[in-house]
Amino acid sequence: MSAADNKKLVQEMFVIAGSPDPAVRENSLFMATLADDAIWTVTGQYSWSRTFTGKQSIINDLHGHVRSKLAERGRTVAHRILADGDIVVVEAKGNNLTKQGQRYDNDYCLVFRFDGGRIKEVREYCDSVLTEKALGAFPV
Repeated sequence: MSAADNKKLVQEMFVIAGSPDPAVRENSLFMATLADDAIWTVTGQYSWSRTFTGKQSIINDLHGHVRSKLAERGRTVAHRILADGDIVVVEAKGNNLTKQGQRYDNDYCLVFRFDGGRIKEVREYCDSVLTEKALGAFPV
């Protein structure tokens, strides 16, 4: 796929992820596009910093844990999307509330690497202090 195709796919994913309607967010183009052997790396030097290997680990261990902390399905709105070859970079902002009533509106830079129209790798950069403050330390 071309850089333009990859960018369009990510734009569509974030239209769904940014919808105020939880039912729309349930229809995840991201999960459908994620390769079975994908990896997701949370960068930094805090309890969430690690690499999740495989689609099931990303869905269950990372996203499942985040969902368990939020009042409703997560919402993330993209503000800028840049594409170059098989790489798409997204600047985004979360719009979320934890079950304890705390705002979790993190700023993200997500770097996606595509291979044949499938997401093979994601690198996540975010406000680690906010993540641990709102969601707590990631379980060992």
